[in-house]
Amino acid sequence: MPAATQPQEGESLVARTLRTGFPWLRFPAELEQEFVAEYRQSRRRLVRIGVCIALATIGGLALLDRLLIGVNAHGVLDVIRFGVHIPLVVIAIVLTSHSLYRWYWPFVHTFAPLYGLATVVLAVNAEGALTTFIYARLVIAIFFFYFMLGLSFRAALRTNVLTLAGFVVAALFGKVSPQFAIYLSFLLLCANFYAGVGCYALEHANRVSFLDRRLLREVATHDALTGLLNRAALESGIHRIWQQAIRDHDVVTVVMIDIDHFKAYNDRYGHQAGDRCLRDVAHAIRRAAGSRPHDCVARYGGEEMIAILPGADRAGGERVARAMLAEVTALAVPHECSLTQPHVTVSIGVASTRPERDSSHDLIVRIADRALYLAKEQGRNRHAVLDGEDQAAALIAAAASAALRMAPSI
Repeated sequence: MPAATQPQEGESLVARTLRTGFPWLRFPAELEQEFVAEYRQSRRRLVRIGVCIALATIGGLALLDRLLIGVNAHGVLDVIRFGVHIPLVVIAIVLTSHSLYRWYWPFVHTFAPLYGLATVVLAVNAEGALTTFIYARLVIAIFFFYFMLGLSFRAALRTNVLTLAGFVVAALFGKVSPQFAIYLSFLLLCANFYAGVGCYALEHANRVSFLDRRLLREVATHDALTGLLNRAALESGIHRIWQQAIRDHDVVTVVMIDIDHFKAYNDRYGHQAGDRCLRDVAHAIRRAAGSRPHDCVARYGGEEMIAILPGADRAGGERVARAMLAEVTALAVPHECSLTQPHVTVSIGVASTRPERDSSHDLIVRIADRALYLAKEQGRNRHAVLDGEDQAAALIAAAASAALRMAPSI
């Protein structure tokens, strides 16, 4: 892997993509999916305007054919105009309504090539004074595909290449004179180049803007040292997860993680090494938690971290906890002052519940925190689980522990 594209320490996927660039207008899969969803939703009104303009253009050109050129177009030409072009555009307009918009995108990827090939058929079947004017519509179609339908540069380019190929095939079958075919093919290539460069530049700018917004969001919602969500983002995320779980009658699991003997590590190796250790452990925790889009993994405070796993039951929480223990152990970060192992370890508390209406997520976090202390009491470098009937006792113990911590020292 070239040095310029290698991930830098602590660098997010968004930051790396922005730094290394994307000359082929393609992000890594996770970012690409988010960009496409955001881009399509933000372009609905513009796309609707674009297809309405297309309908007005088709109707206007059909009228001009008759009124200004004096040609009574009929047969194949009218079949293309009124049997293909106009119905396709009308359907596209209907699908740009808010309630049907999700169907517009699969439709337009079929609609655009079909519209382009129909335009070729329209052009090669024109006769007399109408011929030159009809061929000009192939150039209009090129810009239509690049800028009016909301297609990506790649999809628009594919559509225009298919349209140009259709014209070349028609010319090879003698539908167009060789001289005119060569001249018009060159003209269509030039139009594709000019419009394609503009479409590429526009999409590239849209993608850079998307990455800039995501990077600003990351700065606001992520902890600068570990790259995990910060406390404010955690509170927002767990509230959203909790309310969704109430609506869906689903389970939520909370996993609390604490680095064992971290103060001793800082005292022995220094705070810079402590920061590196905390960052490495955070990355290991994030890997072990997986990449489900609705999970929240955050820095809870100091060397303590938390994972909120919607839809994961007790068994799922334990699997994640075991994976976290294994990932941290695999780091093999030396810790000479640890009373548990000669390397850095973590203790983990797991708690699961099915949220009830009017309940608070603070409850399950306190229970997971108590489970974490149980893991420490049992020898550290392990996980402990509190669930169901254990929760009442856990709350009593947690309250007692809190009272002891708040009591003035003598």
